Amino acid sequence: MKLVYLVIDGAADSPSDPRTSLEAARTPGLDRLAAMSVCGLMYPISRGVAPESDAAVLALLGYDPHAHYTGRGPLEALGADIEIREGYEVAFRANFATIDEGTLEILDRRVGRSLGSEEARELAKALDGMELGVYDGYARVKATVGHRAVVVVGSASHRLSDEVDNTDPAYARVGKISVARPTFDKRVAECKPLSNTPEARATAELVNAFTRRAIEVLSRHPVNERRARRGLPKANAILLRDAGGSLPRVEPIAKRFGLRFGAVVEMPVERGIAKLLGMRVAEVGEPTGDRARDYGVRLEATLSLLREVDAVYVHLKGPDEPGHDGLADAKAGAIEAIDAFYVSPLLERVDLDETAFIVTADHATPPSAKAHTGDPVPVMIRLPGVKPDGVRRFTERECARGSLGVIEHGWELLPTFVKLARGQPVPPA
Repeated sequence: MKLVYLVIDGAADSPSDPRTSLEAARTPGLDRLAAMSVCGLMYPISRGVAPESDAAVLALLGYDPHAHYTGRGPLEALGADIEIREGYEVAFRANFATIDEGTLEILDRRVGRSLGSEEARELAKALDGMELGVYDGYARVKATVGHRAVVVVGSASHRLSDEVDNTDPAYARVGKISVARPTFDKRVAECKPLSNTPEARATAELVNAFTRRAIEVLSRHPVNERRARRGLPKANAILLRDAGGSLPRVEPIAKRFGLRFGAVVEMPVERGIAKLLGMRVAEVGEPTGDRARDYGVRLEATLSLLREVDAVYVHLKGPDEPGHDGLADAKAGAIEAIDAFYVSPLLERVDLDETAFIVTADHATPPSAKAHTGDPVPVMIRLPGVKPDGVRRFTERECARGSLGVIEHGWELLPTFVKLARGQPVPPA
């Protein structure tokens, strides 16, 4: 039997919303699966935690982030094929952003989502190799997709620490895990040491030096001059978050669950997690904006991997961005596109007698909140031979009626699937 493990990025909304995006969307494929499944709700990490995708994905693949997570930065770096020198370099997830250069007020954390990857690469090239003037410090910068980048702050001679806070004020560090703040001061934050050590103080000083110099370089860069002439927001700052100085030490996923895994992923952090866990990663390229084409490419990659491995983890973007932008209709439309161009044709092209499914979301991004929230997400498990529980639609309220009850932690989901696959009873959580 094969497994397709589908995670729809940010698909869930809040149960308190009068009508969620999943309820508004027309999803015959997802609903067909729901009618064949056992269903429930799940907290991707735990109750009350509004997770970023990286910690949530690690949890959904069976690893407790509290035990294994070392920060998003190293995972982004791995996904972007960057190695870091442990002890002397610290990696960060970065966003190019638009700010008021006089006040450091953040006008848009993502440059209005209008920054092209080629533009970002030009900007990153201007920052890459920057000397920071203290502690023999330097910065390595690599653009990834759109406004996203990886920044590695290092020192040639001084040891550094990842115990430093974010300069992106939208996220707070809780231990190693970064969580979305519901409200925040919309100014570039000063990086502060989170431990009273020379290494942490040096790292914070280097980050602040990089932030200041990056604004100086970016503000007069030809890319931004061209954007200003076209009436587009300038990418004149870079916000850092989720510091990490090493990769997690984890058991390979094949050894953990006895299944060979492949992955269909497009963002560096998911690619980094897949590489870390020893999964076979399909190369699908950046999204083009043509949903039929993009999801079709990911469908073909899924079918190809299913011939080579036991389980394929598929992480599809789409609903999260309109959720952040408060666009309820656009979010429902993104879910419909995934159903029309990926889920429904997939169901027609696999042998349903020999294929199992897990479908869920990595977090909720309600348009009403314009941010990740700690709400539970719907989940369904479809296994040949396991009696469905009567749920008819893949929505938050419908799945709440399912026999799985509430799964308290995302890392319990794959073990629950394995128990069901082995015919072991799984009492409601």
